[in-house]
Amino acid sequence: MKLTVNLGKDSYPIYIENDLLKRAAPLIGETFSGRKIMIISDDNVYPRYGQQLTEQLSADYDVSRLVLPHGEATKSFQSLPSIYAALLSAKITRSDLIVALGGGVIGDLAGFAASSFLRGVKFVQIPTSLLAQVDSSVGGKVAVDLPEGKNLVGAFYQPKLVLIDPMVLDTLDLRFINDGMGEVIKYGCIKDAGLFQALESHSSFSELKEELPAIIQKCVDIKRVVVEHDQFDTGERMLLNFGHTLGHTIEQYYHYERESHGEAVAIGMYQITRLSEDSGLTADGTAQRIRRLLQTYGLPCECGLPLAKLTHGIAVDKKNLNNKLNVILLHDIGDSYIHPTTLEFFGQNGKNI
Repeated sequence: MKLTVNLGKDSYPIYIENDLLKRAAPLIGETFSGRKIMIISDDNVYPRYGQQLTEQLSADYDVSRLVLPHGEATKSFQSLPSIYAALLSAKITRSDLIVALGGGVIGDLAGFAASSFLRGVKFVQIPTSLLAQVDSSVGGKVAVDLPEGKNLVGAFYQPKLVLIDPMVLDTLDLRFINDGMGEVIKYGCIKDAGLFQALESHSSFSELKEELPAIIQKCVDIKRVVVEHDQFDTGERMLLNFGHTLGHTIEQYYHYERESHGEAVAIGMYQITRLSEDSGLTADGTAQRIRRLLQTYGLPCECGLPLAKLTHGIAVDKKNLNNKLNVILLHDIGDSYIHPTTLEFFGQNGKNI
């Protein structure tokens, strides 16, 4: 299956197919005519898939690699000097290519390095986690975290190619399958009631697995259309942040050491819908449907923190524009909208979420 993100000179293809990794080299060759490739990966992913990719590419290119520690802590400003040093050591130029082989952390980090090294080096996304396959590898958002918040230093920098192989998910721990399902559920919530209902019709991920390539395609296609309409996140693209305003602050509060991204977004989706339902902004029963679906796919609905403890993180959220905080709410499942408000929306009481 091939999709194309149509962004004029920044357009690029996305391929979704089982066992696609085995023919990554010829597909990369269709979009890249340079000589050198740097593979950036992590110490979980590279031992499983890196050697296979390196051997394929080495037939036609001068290939080097940088293997970083896995985990969100790696996606920090402090990681950049070592990446730039490796790129310099490999003599990577603006006519060469960076390949991000890994989950969302590697994709975001390698993409930001590509966007900023020599003012821009071409890069390819090969996402190896469900979350990265359905969401973060597509759309050109690349970033690193700061202690004050997630993704606060970044760029819009589109890849030249995205290669999605659902078969690599077979080696993922169940927790990180569930993590990706948080973003899959998000797409059903914001844009596709039929997808949400299809997820409701299964009782577990293992039961859903046969349909996974089609589900990944559906999520990627939703994101493709949204990005084409709003590449720089000033309008419709903000809908993709449903659950993220609370989710990011939960991740940051625990220093990215407790909830994974998908888990935190799951909590954020349920809790913000509960708040909007209480305010009459969302159809009754919506939060309960989300809660049931999250539980089906092993995702949490609460973190045990008072909302008041999260307001600082919410205040520095990137969706805080012109002194208005743009939160994403649902009229109903599949029907989302941008709601300009203030921190008062979240209340100042000590109630736990």
